[in-house]
Amino acid sequence: MTKDRKGPLAACVRQSLERYFNDLNGEKTTDVYDMVIAEVEKPLLEIVMRHVKSNQCKAAEILGINRNTLRKKLKTYKLV
Repeated sequence: MTKDRKGPLAACVRQSLERYFNDLNGEKTTDVYDMVIAEVEKPLLEIVMRHVKSNQCKAAEILGINRNTLRKKLKTYKLV
């Protein structure tokens, strides 16, 4: 899949956010960006790390991020 195509993940995020804002029923909210990133990033890291059998170099390459950035994120989500 190319980067500019909208796939099933985008549809899930869109549907979840629509439901989230609908359920707020007019209540104010903040930090939606951080909430969404945290909800998506942790399972992403878990799945990739399992796929590469915990090889951080391979995981960083697959994710397209620096290995030190990956290590920081793994610590943030208590995955190491």
